[in-house]
Amino acid sequence: MKFFYTNTHEQHNPAFEVYDGGKRMPYLESPQRMQRILNALQKTDWAEIHPPRDFGLAPLRAVHSEAYLNFLASAFDEWRAADPEAGSSAEATALLPATFAAKRDQMPESILGKAGFFLLDLSVPIVRGTYAAALSSANCALSAAQAITENSSAPSSFISHPSSFALCRPPGHHAGREIAGGYCFLNNAAIAAHWLTQFGRVAILDVDYHAGNGTQDIFYNRGDVLTISIHADPSYEYPYYAGYATETGDGAGLGFHRNFPLPAGTGETSYLTALEESLNLIRAFAPAHLVVSMGMDIYKDDPLGTFKITRSGISEIGKRIAALKLPSAVIMEGGYNTDELGDNVVAFLKGFVR
Repeated sequence: MKFFYTNTHEQHNPAFEVYDGGKRMPYLESPQRMQRILNALQKTDWAEIHPPRDFGLAPLRAVHSEAYLNFLASAFDEWRAADPEAGSSAEATALLPATFAAKRDQMPESILGKAGFFLLDLSVPIVRGTYAAALSSANCALSAAQAITENSSAPSSFISHPSSFALCRPPGHHAGREIAGGYCFLNNAAIAAHWLTQFGRVAILDVDYHAGNGTQDIFYNRGDVLTISIHADPSYEYPYYAGYATETGDGAGLGFHRNFPLPAGTGETSYLTALEESLNLIRAFAPAHLVVSMGMDIYKDDPLGTFKITRSGISEIGKRIAALKLPSAVIMEGGYNTDELGDNVVAFLKGFVR
């Protein structure tokens, strides 16, 4: 199984985030997460590490607005230029807004106004290396997508359902067409899925603990990409304002988006029931390719989750998705129990290894 990784992600390493209720705390989506996953994968005999290809900006422009991409590319330098007297403290090394856009009909000229327009919350501080890290993360996802299209003309006895893994950081599924949030800047899974539509219809299955609101935003009006998210009910959990069962798409996308919001404390039996319904929807859609937004914050001891999924349950989820026998690109999203993260990822991916 090919997996794609680059240490460029280390350039995005904010000193802090502002957590629920205004508490400043160390950034939970840390570079250490990737090292733990790498360590676990390198102990297997089936994980091939590859650097990502540079796909340029065109695949990003197909998913995100030009104004948003320009903001991500220039925000840090513009912010520091606006306050040249800023010191070198942790507070002065990350851009976060104090005011957020309640209405999005007008974009301000000031950098702090732009930050409030494009950033959804206080978990997406922008530091000097954020844009470079986000670009490399998107290229990992695109490389994984390309990998599952290779050898597509080979005899079925040789290869039937190739799979790949993108070790993406920052994650992506909360990033919408022109907004960052929930540790996410570029929507890696959406970028990969849109790129794959040149070969036919695509399904995205999001199994992160939190709703894939950004992916929903991007594909909500499209019928060529089926998007499904199994997650904690947003009535009590982030992102709060999207991810409800009543949201099923609009226009050409009506019926091609499904949310499965689950209550706090959901265990494996209930989760697997929702998964089976999701897999049946994918079978009926008959996509050419599958993109999986894989979040390990469904694990029972994750600090940001309430689900009660064991490692054995995570392994079963991976096996059932792999049993679709579709060319599949698995994209790393959340998972914040750093001590257990690597082994959980391996448990999930084993189902895709033939």
